[in-house]
Amino acid sequence: MPKGSNVPVPTTALRVEVGRRSGPGVPDADASALLLVGGKVRSDADFVFYNQPGHSSGAVRHEGKRDTGGRVTDTLVVDLARVEPAIETVVLAASADGGTFGQVPDLAVEVRDAGANTVVARYDATGATVETAFVLGEFYRRQGAWKFRAVGQGYDSGLEGLATDYGITVDEPQRPATAPTPPPAPPAVPSFPATAPPPVHAAPPPPPAPPAAPVRLTKVTLTKAAPSVSLAKQGGTSGAMRVNLNWQTHQQFSGWGSKRGRAVARHNDLDLDLCALFELADGRKGVVQALGNAFGALHQPPYILLDGDDRTGAVAGGENLTVNLDHKNDFRRILVFVTIYQGARSFADLHATVTLQPQFGAAIDFSLDECTVPSTVCALALITRTGDDLIVQREARYLVPERGVSPQRTVDHAYGWGMNWTPGRK
Repeated sequence: MPKGSNVPVPTTALRVEVGRRSGPGVPDADASALLLVGGKVRSDADFVFYNQPGHSSGAVRHEGKRDTGGRVTDTLVVDLARVEPAIETVVLAASADGGTFGQVPDLAVEVRDAGANTVVARYDATGATVETAFVLGEFYRRQGAWKFRAVGQGYDSGLEGLATDYGITVDEPQRPATAPTPPPAPPAVPSFPATAPPPVHAAPPPPPAPPAAPVRLTKVTLTKAAPSVSLAKQGGTSGAMRVNLNWQTHQQFSGWGSKRGRAVARHNDLDLDLCALFELADGRKGVVQALGNAFGALHQPPYILLDGDDRTGAVAGGENLTVNLDHKNDFRRILVFVTIYQGARSFADLHATVTLQPQFGAAIDFSLDECTVPSTVCALALITRTGDDLIVQREARYLVPERGVSPQRTVDHAYGWGMNWTPGRK
């Protein structure tokens, strides 16, 4: 599509893929969406991005990134049938992290029918220079139907400038404080004769509700070159931390075969289980997992809770663990890992993103590399306590169990946990 053109789109669930070519020196690019009424958001909740991945209506959801053969794609799902009637426009944007879009090759937005997986619109953004944010396109209502328009409007003020322009309240970057203006002197209280009755005053109005917390745009992306981060330096060593695994599979497989001379997994009803090995400061060890209904607990040991067992991946937001960081001194180490419970014999063709979102502090995310071995267990992240700090280390390590050895025992052996394992079931 040329810039400024439009095309009708079906009123259904659509996959919006913001893609770019990867390589040395290429900045990361993050997709986002804004739901607008009269050209502005109604509140900060109408902004969907990596730190706020789902709209309350369920109409827009951020699914994260995947890297396939040197091309990185960040995906949003927009279900136009669920967009609230008041919403007139859904803006699709991208922001560059660590550079400008002049350094991002082959930037494009592609809209696909999520059910049929057919392309209904595509816009290739060209000619970028110093822009650090882009409005790539927008869905808008026209005579009871939806259309997609290729916009191609750039900003040199990054995601903050773009979000602010649409009415989002952003808490960063912090600007120098100015001297406060002194409050006006209170009015003089009139005096009354002793014989006059005192004046009658109405009850003071209730204090206004505190404003909603502003949106935080900061994030940390872990890579092979920079694989670890301190939670203390990010201000994230208290409250709850959600650990999310989100995945996508675009092909259905059954069994194990070959493709162009290499082994490939064949996925069918893929069921992944997010798990965590823990070791507490007092020496106690254990596992949190759906197998055996060992879901853990948040306010008592092990202070880790598995939210549930999701068998659909990105469709329902993936699998989630919650870690109670208020008990960080009770931890020695936590290893977050994922196993294949059924539906595949390998992680091949699985495009997964791991996000750790502290209640306070920046989000931490990373993508899994392509799996080229028959692995059924992958170590995702190792969280280690050092003094009053917690260090998050990207592992992204595919492990291959020996014949007759469970995935849990395999990851235990690789990281020296030293536990005894017995068969279990869901």
